Amino acid sequence: MNDADREPRPDTAAGPAPGRRRFLGYVLAAPTLVTAAELLPAPPASAGVPPAGTAAPAVPSAAPPPADITEVVDLNDLMTLATVPTAGLITVQVDQDGTVSFALPRAEVGQGISTSTAMLIAEEMDVPLDRVRITLADARPELVFNQLTGASNTTVSTYTPVRVAAAVARARLLAAAAARFGVPVGELTVKAGVVTGPGGRSAAIGDLAVKAAAVRTEQVTAELKTPAQFSVIGTPRGRLDALDAVTGRKKFTMDLAVPGAAPTMVCRPPTINGKVRSVANADAVLAMPGVTDVTVISTGVAVRARTFGQCIDAVRALNVSWRPGTAEGKSDASVLRELEAAELPMGLPSLTPSVEAKFTFHFRGNSALETNCAIADVRPGSAEIWASLKSPIVAKEAIAARLGLPPGAVTVHVTQGGGSFGRKLFFDAALEAVEVSRKIGKPVKLMWHRADDARQGRAHPMATSRVRIDHLGDTVLGYRQRHTSVATDLGHGFGEVVTALAAKLPVADRAFSEVFFLLSQSMPYDFGTDSRLLSETDDGFNTGSMRNVYSPDATCARELVIDRLASRTGRDPYRFRRAFLKDDRSRAVLDKVATAGRWGRAMPDGTAQGIAFHSEYHSVSAVLVEIDCRPETVGRPVRDGVTGPRVTKAVCAVDVGLTVNPRGLEAQMMGCLMDGIAQTLTAGLHLRDGYFLEASWDNYFYTRQWNTPPELEVIVMPTSTGEPGGAGELGVAASMAAVACAYGRATGTMPTSFPVNHGTLSFVPKPTVPPVPQSPTDGLDHAY
Repeated sequence: MNDADREPRPDTAAGPAPGRRRFLGYVLAAPTLVTAAELLPAPPASAGVPPAGTAAPAVPSAAPPPADITEVVDLNDLMTLATVPTAGLITVQVDQDGTVSFALPRAEVGQGISTSTAMLIAEEMDVPLDRVRITLADARPELVFNQLTGASNTTVSTYTPVRVAAAVARARLLAAAAARFGVPVGELTVKAGVVTGPGGRSAAIGDLAVKAAAVRTEQVTAELKTPAQFSVIGTPRGRLDALDAVTGRKKFTMDLAVPGAAPTMVCRPPTINGKVRSVANADAVLAMPGVTDVTVISTGVAVRARTFGQCIDAVRALNVSWRPGTAEGKSDASVLRELEAAELPMGLPSLTPSVEAKFTFHFRGNSALETNCAIADVRPGSAEIWASLKSPIVAKEAIAARLGLPPGAVTVHVTQGGGSFGRKLFFDAALEAVEVSRKIGKPVKLMWHRADDARQGRAHPMATSRVRIDHLGDTVLGYRQRHTSVATDLGHGFGEVVTALAAKLPVADRAFSEVFFLLSQSMPYDFGTDSRLLSETDDGFNTGSMRNVYSPDATCARELVIDRLASRTGRDPYRFRRAFLKDDRSRAVLDKVATAGRWGRAMPDGTAQGIAFHSEYHSVSAVLVEIDCRPETVGRPVRDGVTGPRVTKAVCAVDVGLTVNPRGLEAQMMGCLMDGIAQTLTAGLHLRDGYFLEASWDNYFYTRQWNTPPELEVIVMPTSTGEPGGAGELGVAASMAAVACAYGRATGTMPTSFPVNHGTLSFVPKPTVPPVPQSPTDGLDHAY
């Protein structure tokens, strides 16, 4: 879930409208220069009295309300508006060494928001990008809704407050320099962090930081740059942390040296959410080399030792009797029957011709590349936690409640994360680390192994989606979709404890899901009467969003049925879509991929093109792919791999408004395409007897190098609007749908179950998982 690379639309609180670039801000009382934003436009010089002869503003004529609520307000808009009251609590600081510091109240998990945020500050302050220091803020409950990383909202919601605070700092530095040089501010310039005045006099911003500081908080005005003045925003920049990441200098949770924190792991149940009944040999395991502690916790049996290798040996040696879990005895087939029973009716039968199909989307893993981990040091009266957290306020408040401590006694440090896409919205590792540390009275460095996260961690819920499109000739009369899903855990709420608790209450949890569905699902086509409903069932699984909540599955189903309708009416799939898209911006991205990808070119039998469109959070994208389903490709030998069809070419066009970092956006779209290929063709979990068979990346078949397209092009469209858009989630849905459509055209059979190899995959894990698991540690041999 990421938005590191685009600018908000100018007509919302997240960004200034044309002619309204002057904002209120604050210079805070501090030893050095510290500034903050007030998200209210500053009044004009002659506010209240229009100039003589000025016509009264026109009253807009009444227009029919849009059929799609996301055209009025979507989930991203709601989250942005919720951050406005606390925007002034986010500050920019100028340090005496000439650097500019900013504690970002979001989680950097590889999506690039540290770089894009630094670009905003560098732009407004005219300082070199490498002089901007971005750190991650500790959990700050006073920010309320303003510390949740999700729904592609980070840059949208921080874009204006960060820029205003930076602009206030720049103005303050200029004023300090003007006082030092004895010249008007208008005679000064700032470049590369140096203020220059008449006669070549100059001062570095670090030398001015103390003089520019305030002894008491002052309200000031700031004027933001116009897009025409941008020299940093909109230019492709490499990641500021790229060198540290590839050389091993970047510090993740497990790299931190917290005094006394020793390796800790948990022996987990053989079925999902099982509980410990008894431990037969705890004393013997405690006597093993290096083991310092063995204790039962709510999720299993925790072992602390000098090394993680010793933890693994101890976990393997434990003899635990387990109580049944929340998915005991369930399988893919039994969950599918639950979904069928929960499906909402489509309504009255069609009186005109219609196209209808139903699709199944199996469970998919939500493991990040970085294993789930956390460090905790719980002492009498206090607790300190280190973890990569996308909802740190909820984590802090939940931990405080569990320990019986006031929130002020709990410190939660947000660390750099190695991937997430929804996984780190949940803080289960932090809760476990806290529980273990409290029970044994020692700090712990807790890590899950790969099999833990595949089997007991978060999974994208299994779902079905039925779509019916009514038509009369070439006219589409109505669109109906019934999306039925295993319950999606939205227990993180909107990033603070009230909505988090509400999302877990009976009935309220379903209402919360309905809100997410309603505000995240757009209808980009003019398809007449539109009815899309969600039904969720079965709370027995640990689920999450995995880079998006509902859109990949719902969009894939829609686009496949559109392909079938185009075929039935004898129309080209690209031209059919183009005829029904609602706006020029949407048609432009579709046209771009059709042209760049040479849509309609002659291709050999067993190969085909697919094209799809998706819109979300005020952004639009289209994807064209070519796929090879010929036997010699599907059956090609690859050692220890799953081959199957191969996407040989992909073209993605995306319009997200003014792009902050085009290079970052291109990387996001590449990742989206890899996710789309995986979810369509190879990546799925297999549920048997209450547990998932997959235990690591070697048998959870995410897109491999031999399944990636040799030809890949990402096209960032020229700015056509200032509206916000969600880059991180946007491309997955369009990519998945395009691959599915191409597969259907290449094979002559529309796929209805995803991933397409799920039912035929010869599952051979290492070591082989027995029909009934004999040990909760099966799979540890290849977990590292």
